[in-house]
Amino acid sequence: MTAQTTPPAGRIPALNWPDAHRCVIQLRYSDLDAMGHVNNARYAEYLEVSRIALSQELGLGDVDDLSVLARLELDYLAEIRLEHELVIETLIERVGRTSWVTVSRFLADGRPCALARGVQVSVDEAHQPRELPQDFAARVAPVRVDSFRAIGGNAVGERPTDPNSEPVRP
Repeated sequence: MTAQTTPPAGRIPALNWPDAHRCVIQLRYSDLDAMGHVNNARYAEYLEVSRIALSQELGLGDVDDLSVLARLELDYLAEIRLEHELVIETLIERVGRTSWVTVSRFLADGRPCALARGVQVSVDEAHQPRELPQDFAARVAPVRVDSFRAIGGNAVGERPTDPNSEPVRP
């Protein structure tokens, strides 16, 4: 993978990122591969650290402690190196009956270098899907994707007109 100065247009969703939960990740020398950048397998671990921090800050332990990651999509845009400051920003894209969808972006020294989307499913003690608490959507409201302020459509897919733009505020 070669470092890019700017990710390709359309790869960085123009969402309400200023509202996102932010988690600083401490990079370790053991995270690196033979090429000197963070190994791709570490990205999922970083997302787990970020999700747990988000859960703690929003008081979601009762739900998140009994949930499973059902799907994870990762798009790698640029490398992360040991000297970078890594921040993961996360928004809740959708809340369903038994699951919720997160969208995250990895920022290395402020530059987008990866995008992720994950589906968490709330489960009971028998590991069967269970309904989310009625107040779940309200509890995650501070970090919900605001589709009315997002430019260019959904979290990953539709092309924004300016991939580096800030969301439009009403």
